[in-house]
Amino acid sequence: MTPTLVLSNALGTDRHAWDLQMPTLEPHFRVLRYEHRGRSSVEELGADVLELLDEHDVDRASFCGISLGGAVGMWLAASAPERIDRLVVACSSARFAGSDAYRERAERVRVEGTAAFVDVTLDRWFTPRFRDRERYRTMLLETPRAAYAACCEAVAAWDFRERLGEISTSTLVVAGAEDPATPPEHAETIAGGIPDARLLVLPDCAHLANVEQADRFNAVLLEELT
Repeated sequence: MTPTLVLSNALGTDRHAWDLQMPTLEPHFRVLRYEHRGRSSVEELGADVLELLDEHDVDRASFCGISLGGAVGMWLAASAPERIDRLVVACSSARFAGSDAYRERAERVRVEGTAAFVDVTLDRWFTPRFRDRERYRTMLLETPRAAYAACCEAVAAWDFRERLGEISTSTLVVAGAEDPATPPEHAETIAGGIPDARLLVLPDCAHLANVEQADRFNAVLLEELT
């Protein structure tokens, strides 16, 4: 039976943020991609994933999440360990910096949309060397306001530092060496708190490491999950 892999994307992106992974993963996995709904806590976002697994008759799956998606993966591995086989947490944090800023952004996005934050967000997602930004600009601009705002509140409220030790799932933590949003120190905290977790820092990429260093990311992901 083909194993299932759930891919969980970053705030402000959609399932197509994983397009560069699909040719590598589809020969080996039944891949489930989805969008975060408008939930104001990571716990609620994690419950959505459990519903997704139930809808697809999946008892147990591996999980790879980036940024907010990585937070969802940590919650799942601690709270529903019987459902998660292997875990990859990429460019994420056990406590995202700037809680007040995320709450302020949520309020503003509900009124104005994401346009005011596009350029600064792209500069956090990618290094200046990455030129193929337009599809990700469009992705962010098209993110539904209510869902984006609620997920900002989920990011602001997230603090999993005291629960990392509850994760017993085989875990790989990946960081982007030039990530200003969740720098490698955040990954070190995660890997240091999860028993037997492994840490890998990918060079030459910022927050969306799966996009900017897709080939390296894919190789690492496939090795870890197979």
